[in-house]
Amino acid sequence: MSSVPPTPLNRIARHLPLTGVLRLGRPSDIWFKPALSAVVSVALPTLTLLVLGRLDLAMYTMAGSLCALYAHNRPYAARARALAWVVVGMIGGLAVALVTASLTADPVVLVTVGALMAAVQKALCDATRIGPPGNVVLTFISSASLFAPQTLGQVPAHLALALAAAAWAWLVGMAPGLLRPHGPERRATAQALNAAAVHAAAGTGDGHARSRAAAAAAVHAAWRTLLSTGARTAPRRALERLVVRAEVALAAPADADPERLRAWARQLCGTGPVPEAGETAADTDELLGVDAETAAPHRPWWTLLGPLTPIVARTALGCALAGYASLALGVGRPYWALVTAASLYQANMTLTWKRGIQRVVGNLVGVLVFAAVAPLAHASDLALVLLCMAFNFGAEALMGRNYWLGSICVTPLALLVVEFAGYHEPGELITERAVDTVVGALVGFVAAVAVTNRRAGDRIEHALAAVDRARERAGRLLAEERPAPAALESARRNLAATLVDLRATADAASGEWWQRALPEERVVLTEQSAHRTLAATIRRQGPHAPASTGETTEDVRP
Repeated sequence: MSSVPPTPLNRIARHLPLTGVLRLGRPSDIWFKPALSAVVSVALPTLTLLVLGRLDLAMYTMAGSLCALYAHNRPYAARARALAWVVVGMIGGLAVALVTASLTADPVVLVTVGALMAAVQKALCDATRIGPPGNVVLTFISSASLFAPQTLGQVPAHLALALAAAAWAWLVGMAPGLLRPHGPERRATAQALNAAAVHAAAGTGDGHARSRAAAAAAVHAAWRTLLSTGARTAPRRALERLVVRAEVALAAPADADPERLRAWARQLCGTGPVPEAGETAADTDELLGVDAETAAPHRPWWTLLGPLTPIVARTALGCALAGYASLALGVGRPYWALVTAASLYQANMTLTWKRGIQRVVGNLVGVLVFAAVAPLAHASDLALVLLCMAFNFGAEALMGRNYWLGSICVTPLALLVVEFAGYHEPGELITERAVDTVVGALVGFVAAVAVTNRRAGDRIEHALAAVDRARERAGRLLAEERPAPAALESARRNLAATLVDLRATADAASGEWWQRALPEERVVLTEQSAHRTLAATIRRQGPHAPASTGETTEDVRP
């Protein structure tokens, strides 16, 4: 699954790129879903408070409403569970923040608690892969709540408001399932088919390796989506057969029909029935393998916390130092600097650097947008609410294109939320937000440099060993005269998963500073060998399976 040719990585410190950081990408296929969900989930509670004349409480309902931003790529059964856990995390963080704020007004203590909460939220969101939007929304709510005037007697009512809004957000997130119950699975399958079609049409040119990596990742993502819930309905089985076609095209692109794959993908994007790909021996074997994989125990999410330790440490240290620096400069809302630092930390230093630039550019442009709309927001409470809803929609609609573009809407939204509690001088808000953005980005990045991730190379070794074990297991089954279809399919799926993990681990490690040279050539050779094994398993299961084991054995040699 190598996406790039081997490159020398033996420099002590890698180059931090400037080109392409602000380049716009293609919007997500479902960009409008989280955008509309954000508007609908915010509108009802906020307009209700407006009618009641208690817009000062909108910050608490906003906490619950923002839960609707999560889990839009998951099947509805899995989404129901994921959104419930997001609600638990959001309300739990808000409770800790409000109780802390009611017990102390010491800004140093508040910043320290906010930094620790940000680190915990980062660890849990990354380990459970709950994003997008990940931990930043949770950290924004909990950090802002730490600096909201509060008494212990007010906490239960404020939490009840947030919980009621969160329940409404849960309903908003689940509502599309009434019209298109298999929508997320259909989209994931369509993406796998389209990626396989691109790979089949790429031939053996310069983009061959990159298209193969993208197709393999899309197929793996489709299987993860289909296997994330236990309901095995007829449409789900038809989708599984289509993913088999994508896998076959990935293994033998020269024999695939890209137009047919794209036609299936277009049909899936509509509202009609799932297209039938026809029944083959590969389908029977595949479904047996799916049954075996569904019954197998899955790796608990908390086992992923160990590799996340450096990033979590960066988050705790960077958020704390950014908040302390903001306090030292006399800024009245140090949580803005804390949240800026929390938003930086990605899988490696290179991505963290890029996110820092995107955050600074987006926020500085965003304060100019706020300066332009502030007079309108101060015209009436209704105008303030409508502007918040508009910026909610814009943030989610644009975030997928590039983080800085979405931040242009997030920044005025955050500043307008402050206005719910009463009028603030726009010049003061703009100055404080600009200062906190720069301070948070600079201090946060310095903390990322200080906390090194020297075990990134070790994790590549572990990933390589996992691929080798999975390839050997598949090879042993291929050498048998009549391997059990379920066992062969399970081994192939496991090999595909370890390949995706290897590429993700290698990509993350390649962007880290201050580490030994990475075994890039070994990664490429391992990927090539494993892909030959994958191709052999698909040919063994398909209608053109080799008649003897000799041909298959040759296929799996490095």
